[in-house]
Parts: sequence; C-alpha cells; structure tokens
Amino acid sequence: MADSDEQTLIERCRQGDDTAFTELIDRYKDLVYGMIWRLAPDRTQVDDLAQDVFLKVHRGLPYFRGEARLSTWIYRIVANVCAQARGRPVREVPLERGPEKPPIDPPSIDGSFAAIELRDRLEKAIARLPEQYRFLIAAHHLRGVQYEALAEALDVPLGTVKTHLHRAKRRLRELLSET
Repeated sequence: MADSDEQTLIERCRQGDDTAFTELIDRYKDLVYGMIWRLAPDRTQVDDLAQDVFLKVHRGLPYFRGEARLSTWIYRIVANVCAQARGRPVREVPLERGPEKPPIDPPSIDGSFAAIELRDRLEKAIARLPEQYRFLIAAHHLRGVQYEALAEALDVPLGTVKTHLHRAKRRLRELLSET
C-alpha cells in the first residue's frame, strides 16, 4: 500500500468511518492472524487475540504518530498482545465442539505425505522456540518483513534483530535435528 493511501485510510478511520476501519481489517487480517498463529500460547485463542489486536488498533489510531509504517505498528501490537496472553489462563474447549481442524485423509502420494510431515515437524519446532525467536522467524521468514521494519517495531538496533534471527535459525536447526 502506498504511503499516501495508508495515510488516507488512517485519517478516514480517525474520523470515525467504519467502512475505512473494515478496509483496514481486511488489509491486515492475514498479517495479524498469521503472526498470532505462530505466537499464540494456545491455538484456540487466535480469534480472541486477533480481536484484541484490532481493538487496540482502533483505540490507538488517534495516537498513531505515523513515524513508522502502519504494518510495523501493528506488528508491535501483535507482539504485545501475544506476550500478554502468555500470562492468561488457557481457555478450555468443550468436547462437543470437535476438532479445530478437519482430520487429514492419508495422502496417496508419498511426496505429499513427506511435505506434510516436514511442515508438521517445522511447526512443532517453531512452537518450541522462545517467544522472541518465534516472532522473528514468523515475521521475517514466513511473512517477509524486512530487518529494518522489525528493528523499528521492536525498538531495538538493526544489528540486534540480525543477531537474534541468526540465533533463532540456529536453534531451529538444532530442534529439527533432534526430531
């Protein structure tokens, strides 16, 4: 999104335009859900945490100074909401609801099974990383967020982001070699 389009959208939201806020949610929901999915301590909380994020975005827009891109500001909110969620009790899911995901039929092609198995191993290894590393891996490698935007969102030097990403990748390799 061009900076002028982003600024126009922000101004429309600040003026109380509900359509503009719906547009903002549509533009950033994949980013928010993707990051929360990787960072949430409990996958059943993803919808609740996303709602918290967008509520904080809505409440915070009047105070958004525009010194950073809107997506960078939203990354920071996601990181904070997920960090706060780590201290919350886990919500119990009633047995009547059934599984969150439909069961996967056994694949007929060995290659597709190997890909599913690899993705599962990767997701489990990422889940075992410390929260800060999970955030960096999810943002940079899975979402394509640049180092500079991460440094700005986390309010740390660029070198720190690069160092932590290097350590996160090294730890992820270790975890994958264990399984």
